Amino acid sequence: MIESEGEWATSARGKSAIDRFLKSSLALFAFDTLSSVLIVVMIGGLLFATSGVWSPVVAVESGSMQPHMDVGEFVFVMEDGRFPGPESQGDTGIVTAHTGQEAGYRTFGGYGDVIVYQPDGNETKTPIIHRAMFWVENGENWYERAGSTAIGNADSCEELANCPAPHAGFITKGDNSVTNSRYDQLMEISSPVKPAWIVGTAEVGVPWLGQLRLARD
Repeated sequence: MIESEGEWATSARGKSAIDRFLKSSLALFAFDTLSSVLIVVMIGGLLFATSGVWSPVVAVESGSMQPHMDVGEFVFVMEDGRFPGPESQGDTGIVTAHTGQEAGYRTFGGYGDVIVYQPDGNETKTPIIHRAMFWVENGENWYERAGSTAIGNADSCEELANCPAPHAGFITKGDNSVTNSRYDQLMEISSPVKPAWIVGTAEVGVPWLGQLRLARD
């Protein structure tokens, strides 16, 4: 089939218009935007595949974990039990501070795992990022195991909130000895943390990067 001169000219003009568009700033902007979105999606997918948690990063909102975590720190979170530490509690994959001290297992400057959990399992509340101190069984009197430094002036289990334990779970605490000198369960931040309430374990922190998320929120 022989192309006529008019058809050739129309085709040439069409190709020229396409070439001009592909070289235009609008096309370059669209390409850069789509490329950036694709990269973000790929990174997010990789993080999810690695961590098993969505979203796999959290921003630290308070100083309750100082000096080991600062406000605005971006923390990568791993699904608990994905890569369990030594001497983890049952099948939870979480090492408590009490067990970590015996095993020499440390994370974020202290013994045991730092966990992210939903207070009392309530998903409408802001997740808490604190250290898992020890495990209690349902109905356990854990006064003697608590030690004297994090229970205030209580002289017995009856003087402690959540003692005896209303159910099995982790006793947790922030590392900040000034603002979080007592266990979360005594401050009634949460009852003993059930494994089902745990979002994951904190693995790596990046200082200041979380300020962007906090500013957005």
